[in-house]
Amino acid sequence: MSNLSMNAFKYISPLLALSCATVCCAQQPPIPIAPPPMVPMFSPSEITTVMNYWHTPNRFQELPPEDASKTGLFRPHLTVQGSTWLLNYERSTRTIAAPTENSLQNGSPQTGWNAWIKAKFAYDYAQAELVAKEYNSLAGDPTPDKGIDVGAPAPGLCPPGLAAIAGDPPALAAAEPIHEYKIHFDDCDLTYFDHVAVPPQYPYYRFDAGINSEGTAVTEMSQDRVDHLYRVAGIDPTIEAAFSAVSALEGGFDAVNTYDTGFVSVGFIQFASLTEGGGSLGTMLITYKIKDPNDFQRDLRQYGIDVTANGLLAAIDPLTGVEVQGPDANAEIIREPRLLAVFQRAGLKSDSFDAAQITSAVLQFYPVNDMIPITLQSGPTSIRVGDMIHSEAGMATLTDRKINTGKITYLSTVLSQVAAEHNLTNANDLSLYELEVIQKMRYRKNYLKDSNLTQPPAMPNKSQSSS
Repeated sequence: MSNLSMNAFKYISPLLALSCATVCCAQQPPIPIAPPPMVPMFSPSEITTVMNYWHTPNRFQELPPEDASKTGLFRPHLTVQGSTWLLNYERSTRTIAAPTENSLQNGSPQTGWNAWIKAKFAYDYAQAELVAKEYNSLAGDPTPDKGIDVGAPAPGLCPPGLAAIAGDPPALAAAEPIHEYKIHFDDCDLTYFDHVAVPPQYPYYRFDAGINSEGTAVTEMSQDRVDHLYRVAGIDPTIEAAFSAVSALEGGFDAVNTYDTGFVSVGFIQFASLTEGGGSLGTMLITYKIKDPNDFQRDLRQYGIDVTANGLLAAIDPLTGVEVQGPDANAEIIREPRLLAVFQRAGLKSDSFDAAQITSAVLQFYPVNDMIPITLQSGPTSIRVGDMIHSEAGMATLTDRKINTGKITYLSTVLSQVAAEHNLTNANDLSLYELEVIQKMRYRKNYLKDSNLTQPPAMPNKSQSSS
C-alpha cells in the first residue's frame, strides 16, 4: 500500500476495511486493489509543445563546474545515508534540531555519543578528502589543501548503546563529483550545482541530485516592491508586517530547493511538496491556478509544470514527454533541473506568481482564525487566535511557528497554563496576558524586540488582575 497516493487511499479505504474484515474471517491473503488511473493534466499536443521548447539548442547544459580546474571535480560531502542516520539518531534521543541548525549542537545528554559521532564525521570527511584528491589528480585537476585534518584518527567501534538505538552508522562523508547545470529561458539564465553544500552533520539532506538557490531575499527587496506585491495579493498591511518579519528568515520569492526533506520547496516561505508530492506547494499552486489561470499557463504549464485538482504536482519529463504526478513528479523535478528552474523563473519574472505565494501563505499559515482549545477553571472551551492576539509581534511569533512546524498546537498548553496561573475564568481575559503568551511561544526569533512591529501591551499587575 506504500505505492498508493493519499488521494487513492481516500477512495478505496472503505473497500479496504470490508476486504480486511472478509480476509480475517476467511484467513486468506488480501486482494490487491489498484489505485484509480492517473488523470492526465496535459494533452498530447501540449506535451509536444513542452518537448519542442526544451529541445531547442542551448536550453540546457550539464557541465563540470567552472572552477573544477582549481578546486577539483570531486569534493568531500555529507552522505544521504549518513544524514538520514543522524536524523534517526536525533529522533531516538528526542533532540531534534531546527532545520537551520547543526544537528549536534542541541545539547543532547548523550555527550559521549555526540563526541563519537563528531569524531567519526571528522574521520570519514578526512578519508573522503583523500579520495577526492586522488580522483582529481587522475583527472588532472588539483585540489588545494583546505586545512582538512587528513590524519583524523579512526573513532573506533560505535558505542554499544548508540548502536542499540540507532544502528551502526554508514559512512557520514564521501567523495562526490559536482555538476553544474545551465538553463536558458528567453528572458533569463539560471545556474545550479548538485551535491549542495550543507552544514556538517546536517540531518535533513536527502538528494545528491538536488539543487538550490536562495534567490533574492525579501529583506534585500525595496519596501516599495514588497508593498506592491502585497497590494497585488490584496493583503491587509497589518498582515504584511507580520509576514514580512517572518519571511526575513526564509528565502526569496524565487527561492528553490530539492535537496532536503521538503522534497520540492519553492518561494518566500519554502512551500514544500513533501513525500506525497503535494503539500503546501500543491496548495499554493491550486490557489494560483484558480485565481490566474492565464498567468499560470504562462508561468508554469507551458514549461511542463501543473497541479492536479487534489493538489499533487504534475510534471512532463523533458526527455521522454511522459507525464508524472505526486511522488513521481517529486522524483522527476529533483532529477531534472530544468523543471525546478521553471519555479525560479516564475518567482523572478511574475508578479502574479509572487502574489499567489503571499495569498496562499496567509491562507495556510496566518493563524488569526485558528480555534484553540483551552482549559479554564470552569471547564474546557476554545478561543479564536485573533480574539486574544492583537499585536503584529504576536501574530509574527505564531506565524513563524506554524510555517516552520506546520502547527501551533502548543498554544493550547500555553494558554491553559496562563489561565491557571492567573485564575482566569473568562477566555477573553487571556488577551490581557498576550505578552506572557508570546514569550512562551517564541520559536526562531524574538519578535518582541522588533521595533518595526506593534507590540503587546504591558500585563496587568496582580491588583488589577484580581479586581
